[in-house]
Amino acid sequence: METITILYIEGDGIGPYIMNASINVWNKAVDYVYSGKKKIIWKEIYAGKKALKKFGSLLPDETLNLLKAYKVGIKGPLETPVGSGHRSLNVTLRQTLDLYACIRPVKYIKGIEAPVKNPEDVDIIIFRENTEDVYAGIEWEENSKESEEIINFLKERFRIKLNKSAIGIKPISEFKTKRLMKKAIKYAIENNRKKITIVHKGNIMKYTEGAFRKWCYEVSDEFKKSLDENQIEINDVIADNMFQQLLINPKNYDILITPNLNGDYLSDAAAAQVGGIGIVPGANIGDNIALFEPTHGTAPGIKNPEMANPTSLILSGVMMLEYIGFSEAANVIRNSLEKAILEGYVTQDISKNPEKALSTKEFTNKIIEYFSKN
Repeated sequence: METITILYIEGDGIGPYIMNASINVWNKAVDYVYSGKKKIIWKEIYAGKKALKKFGSLLPDETLNLLKAYKVGIKGPLETPVGSGHRSLNVTLRQTLDLYACIRPVKYIKGIEAPVKNPEDVDIIIFRENTEDVYAGIEWEENSKESEEIINFLKERFRIKLNKSAIGIKPISEFKTKRLMKKAIKYAIENNRKKITIVHKGNIMKYTEGAFRKWCYEVSDEFKKSLDENQIEINDVIADNMFQQLLINPKNYDILITPNLNGDYLSDAAAAQVGGIGIVPGANIGDNIALFEPTHGTAPGIKNPEMANPTSLILSGVMMLEYIGFSEAANVIRNSLEKAILEGYVTQDISKNPEKALSTKEFTNKIIEYFSKN
């Protein structure tokens, strides 16, 4: 028997409800496909409110150490208290574990109402750099000692005059850009993707995002030496134009590779075209560790969390199953979920008739029923 231990964080808000239901789907699919020859052992770790209550910390060292040891995990949405002085837990996890590639596949699922005419034309993978750019978190408040020192330094050393301001620093490095591009090209080769588009604002930020573009092209030039020249097309698009292109010509795009902030905007905008972030999965992957997660938050506006939509988390688990080599189980889940939605079995957020909407558990049970119809 092949067994693998996977860590999970329930998450806050709707997290425990969608996590428990999703684990049931993943387990049932593994049992259905492999008949006991493969198995997942689940081990809970803690972050967010549950960790604060249990350990007195939103992100205990034990959680980070276990992720480093076991290498694979999946998490529900985590809440970072507003005004608490805590940084985003999601950002902290990504940076502390060096999960430098945020990978978000965005593809339309038939049966879901979308705000554009042809959502079926959207089938892209976004590779977003996870550890640099403004998300590095290097910033100081206006009137702070640090911001005043930096303003004075810029004035005295470079003759740059600034008003009293909050100050942020935007680092983008050759090393971190190139390793992301290498991962995107490898993904394209392994998944038969034909085009990578570098998305940047290099016309304005020439030495940060302009350099991001340059370094990505340098990696592609290295790969072309060992590949068929026409195997993967590489081009680039200015970030603001990319938003327009996604709406007008989504068929022209396959893989997008972006700095951190551009990728954050674009992944949500692309998700909106196919029905929203509630149906789009996500993964944060480094060289040795992978942490999968839904793209949405804790959904505090949902009055009854037992009615929450688990699709994003389920599909994040599908990405996880593919990552660990359980691709057959991943395919069964994806196909069953798509069939259930197409036939109108959906949760209230995407139901055309809310009175007939399914609860989280009812929806996941319906997915499991469709396993035998694959």
